[in-house]
Amino acid sequence: MAFGRRNEEEIVKEDIKIWECSSDDCNCWVRDNFKSSEEEVPTCPICKSEMIATTKNLQVIPNHANAK
Repeated sequence: MAFGRRNEEEIVKEDIKIWECSSDDCNCWVRDNFKSSEEEVPTCPICKSEMIATTKNLQVIPNHANAK
């Protein structure tokens, strides 16, 4: 029987540029296309430390607010 079965869409993942907090005591990270400032190197929104650019394999989520 097919009760309760849904057509689930495939989750698309790819390597996304992110910013990770450089502080050992903080585990904050932000997607590059969701960062709140236009600074070259953003500061951590939680502890205000410098952030480091890296990549993570994440689900693709478009940010339509930043669409140019």
